Amino acid sequence: MAQTPPLRSVALIAALATTACAQDDGPALTRVELGAGPGAAEPNLALDADGAVLVSWLEPAGPDTHALRFARRPAGGAWSEPKTIASGPHWFVNWADFPSVVRVDDGTLAAHWLVRSGPGTYAYDVAMALSTDDGATWSEPFRPHTDGTQTEHGFVSLFEAPAGGVGAVWLDGREMGSAEDASEPDGGHGGGAMTLRYARFADAGGEPLDGFLLDGRTCDCCQTDAARAGDAVLIAYRDRGDDEVRDIVVRRGTRDGWEEPTRVHADEWLIPACPVNGPAIAASGDHAAIAWFTAARDTPRVNVAFSGDGGRSFGAPVRVDGGSPEGRVDLQLVGTAAAVSWLERTADGAEVRVRLVEEGRIGTPLVITRTGAERASGFPRFVRAGDELVFAWTRAGDPSRVLTAALPLDRLPRP
Repeated sequence: MAQTPPLRSVALIAALATTACAQDDGPALTRVELGAGPGAAEPNLALDADGAVLVSWLEPAGPDTHALRFARRPAGGAWSEPKTIASGPHWFVNWADFPSVVRVDDGTLAAHWLVRSGPGTYAYDVAMALSTDDGATWSEPFRPHTDGTQTEHGFVSLFEAPAGGVGAVWLDGREMGSAEDASEPDGGHGGGAMTLRYARFADAGGEPLDGFLLDGRTCDCCQTDAARAGDAVLIAYRDRGDDEVRDIVVRRGTRDGWEEPTRVHADEWLIPACPVNGPAIAASGDHAAIAWFTAARDTPRVNVAFSGDGGRSFGAPVRVDGGSPEGRVDLQLVGTAAAVSWLERTADGAEVRVRLVEEGRIGTPLVITRTGAERASGFPRFVRAGDELVFAWTRAGDPSRVLTAALPLDRLPRP
């Protein structure tokens, strides 16, 4: 298990919470110190029920051993002392397939991470755990999938299920290869199609209340995302047609079941490989927005589209990038607008940028931080917490670091 950082005094935490911006950060940003250990990476963010922010990350805890840790930050405050959710050997640690922690309506915290299941490159399982005491203790890990194959299971989204409890969707490779061929160099990839599956859990026993095959053929390794839209949940992911067109779709789930998927826009991106670039979706009632990366017709771009009917359909996309996007998008609603972040390539590396978008209009982009476009820089994340945006990203290096910062909404130019 990773060593817990020494306890800091309240005064020191308060001082660190208002640390001046580093040279690589945008001028509107305020760095917020997080007690993550050296080698930390793969941060993720979620909004707590009372408007606080939850951050999770991985850090080394010994030879071939990692720990999943998390902290909580009330609006405008400092991060709490980190807590360890789980630690162990032989975890699958990957720049694009990262763990998460969320809280559902009854107060339960749910977390997920990835554990190798065999010698194959892509032989790994999803592990989940629940906590009903604010993260002081966690259930024994369980797996949302029961197929038992040594194939890929990952790119998870956790959420409050429409019928209550913890919902989970994940990419499931049980059709892509058997346990016997998972030890091959390609991990069994190519034998069948990646699928998207769903399960719901009510307690720490790990027994699913229900499950469903959401899509029998999806892109192999693009992130999924989920958002609550009133009484429904919207699941966004990259589809894969028989003709290798890989466009973004949304599937809507309610207490009555799952509706047919909706293609967000006919990009017609024909690509015979996974671009490792998933969508981001946010919703409030019937108002929803989605951001995604596409390189259809050899033109890389980041698009945003809006829905006024709870994700059943989306309007024409608005391009938001600066001309050389790497993708790796995230998105949050700000009233009727959406704040979207992405990675933009520059002459000397890359920048994490954010801008406000309304239907047909875009605001001036802000640079959050300078970074690299290499895989080690990961996927920057952000959430809206009251009147600010809270960002988290990996600073590549030896060792890597997880950095967090806050941006007041009034410093983000309106469209």
